[in-house]
Amino acid sequence: MSRRARGMTVVALAGVVLSSAITARELKNTAEVLRQPPSINVFRRFDVDAAKVFEFYGQALGLKALGTFSDVGAGGVSRFRAGAQELKFTRRVEDRQYADGGVRDATGLRLVTFFFPNEQELVARFEKLGYAKPVFKTLGGRRVALVDDPDGQPVEMVIEENQSSDAYNRIEVGLTVSNLEKSRDFYRSFVGLEELAPREDAVFGTTVYGFRHGPVTINLRHFGGTLARDTGSGGIQFVVSDVDSVNELALKRGVTVETPLSNLAGYSLRTVWLNDPDGITNYFAQTGGAPATGAGGGRRGGGPGTPTTP
Repeated sequence: MSRRARGMTVVALAGVVLSSAITARELKNTAEVLRQPPSINVFRRFDVDAAKVFEFYGQALGLKALGTFSDVGAGGVSRFRAGAQELKFTRRVEDRQYADGGVRDATGLRLVTFFFPNEQELVARFEKLGYAKPVFKTLGGRRVALVDDPDGQPVEMVIEENQSSDAYNRIEVGLTVSNLEKSRDFYRSFVGLEELAPREDAVFGTTVYGFRHGPVTINLRHFGGTLARDTGSGGIQFVVSDVDSVNELALKRGVTVETPLSNLAGYSLRTVWLNDPDGITNYFAQTGGAPATGAGGGRRGGGPGTPTTP
């Protein structure tokens, strides 16, 4: 190789190193790279007949079914439009912990709350499908019913009449946590969501600590530090513009990395799977970024994606 060629090679390699060094920028929190809403999706893993799960969410609740990615993970990923977000379903995987019961019985993602304009129409759909009639109560100035889906996972239905469409395009995600201060710090300081004023929850008789981004609110509830641990029934997906910087921030802050930074083979999707203080999955995904070839197969057991990817 000539001296000139060697020089060009060194310059080229230096450029690669420099480019790599500045790929990840320093973040104060992950909200700096969250895409505009919808940017937070929710997933649930189930262990019963899939047809019953999809009937409940699609026909009883009236959520719009979207495409299914059958080639990803354990049985694929099925998707529903939940307000402005997506609710994603996949089969349980073996490397997670599961606990039966409701919001008070275990830590983890224990509740998803949906908003509806008409109680009678909602009740009629349940009865037509042979489900027990939801029992609504007036609590805190609104009508609320709590039911279990076919997998035994709690769902809260809230009736708010005569509201704008935005009121029905939001969801709330209920996390039961073992240490409020650690969890509040995680979602405030690391994730960077807007912390709302605490409010009293008449349904569960406790204080709710909410963290909001656009139409999604993540609610923290605490019922003591000795509950069973559920790390598998559900998790949260954040759609970001720079997942490498999220990864760097996680490593710097000592956040537990569940599945390291990687590309999902066959898709233009780059992800890192992190755990909050209770082991609840916080899955950060970037689309249209780094090439998705030859860089690993992504998350074991499948998981949620974005509106156009798994």
